[in-house]
Amino acid sequence: MQLSTKVRYAVRAMIELALHYDQGPQHLKEIARRQEISEKYLEQIMRQLRAQGYVNSKKGSCGGYFLAKPPREITVYDLVQAMEGPLVLVACIDNPQACSRLNICAARDVWSRFNDHIARELSSTTLADLAREQKNKYLSSNESLVYYI
Repeated sequence: MQLSTKVRYAVRAMIELALHYDQGPQHLKEIARRQEISEKYLEQIMRQLRAQGYVNSKKGSCGGYFLAKPPREITVYDLVQAMEGPLVLVACIDNPQACSRLNICAARDVWSRFNDHIARELSSTTLADLAREQKNKYLSSNESLVYYI
């Protein structure tokens, strides 16, 4: 199991917006540069996040993207679902008709518990948590948070 690049980049871009939550809209070009993501690809991701209600945008020279909700109200699970749809390891977990062995399959129970564990972990991690962890990582690695305008 591997999360898509789209999900990983969406989370990174959203951490960037969370780090600058009180600083107004962030230019797509700057988010892309700071997170080392292709600007074209990031534009597609931001469009999808905007359609899902997680970011807003403002046009003009002082424009850019900003979070539609406070960072503490957006979880990693929300972002995974926004980018990929429901997080389901195997089809029979959310669709009982997918397998005729549903009631006698011990493997399904393992997949279901594993799926639930992943969903709980992702649901309990907010953008505020990730932004705090990101700041700590920058500080502990002596990386600066200096951004060029």
